[in-house]
Amino acid sequence: MQTQNLVYPELQMTIEKAREQNISDERLAVLKPMIEYIQTKIDQGKEVNLNFICTHNSRRSQFSQIWAQTAANYFGIPALCYSGGVEVTAFNERAVASIKRSGFRVSSKGDSNPIYLISHSDDKEPIKAFSKLFDDPINRADQFAAVMTCSHADENCPFIPGTEKRIPVRYDDPKEFDGTPEEAERYDQRSMQIASEMFYTFSQVKK
Repeated sequence: MQTQNLVYPELQMTIEKAREQNISDERLAVLKPMIEYIQTKIDQGKEVNLNFICTHNSRRSQFSQIWAQTAANYFGIPALCYSGGVEVTAFNERAVASIKRSGFRVSSKGDSNPIYLISHSDDKEPIKAFSKLFDDPINRADQFAAVMTCSHADENCPFIPGTEKRIPVRYDDPKEFDGTPEEAERYDQRSMQIASEMFYTFSQVKK
């Protein structure tokens, strides 16, 4: 039986909603290679390292890292989740606001590319989130799966040093709604989709 670790009450409500979301057969097929990679590493008694990669490491890859690490901790799966890009920008403030609305507790330091500490529980170390290259020293340098969360990075990074497996799990960019009345809703929708898929992924892994 899988252990579910305590998270903040507001976040627990978001997780319950995410786990009720319907995932299409098409998306289940997209997630299958990631589930198989994680399961294989667990079966071999090896570390699970996932590096979620998108061009600017500002929205989708950050959502993916945060939700994947939260899901791994929630189910007691020993995985380390990272994120990176091919250009350094900043963790977009709209995405940060969406994470806060989900129930995470967030603090930050710095200006142009702030470092955010994202907490889902008092019992776990915060997730350190900021825009960085995929091979930044904070990320695992070898023996990891590169999970490509946007088409631009997937198509323009033909070789990623250190990766054991390359897994495309692409998401539409909420950036197109920046500055519109739909902005917050669309960011929350994308975050919810990623939360749903990451929680499904880790729920399928047997310890």
